[in-house]
Amino acid sequence: MSADAGIAVGVEGLRDWLRARVASYVARAPEEIDPLVPIAQYGMDSVYSLALCGDIEAEYGLAVEPTLAWEHPTVAAMADHLRGRLSAG
Repeated sequence: MSADAGIAVGVEGLRDWLRARVASYVARAPEEIDPLVPIAQYGMDSVYSLALCGDIEAEYGLAVEPTLAWEHPTVAAMADHLRGRLSAG
């Protein structure tokens, strides 16, 4: 997805995408990932979190800091943060 296409993505779309990515790293079904539970509780470590940052950059064209999961520890918080950045263009 290009950065331009990412701008049209709503927060729910971001949450769903993030849940799927987190689920793939921790070997769970996406519906098992509660958007309000810190992803570290599912076993996401710093290596997986760094890989998730790369996924976000590839999918949405956003350069994100490796501290994203530390500063925004839940799927919901990450989605809100990313949506704000995509909206700001």
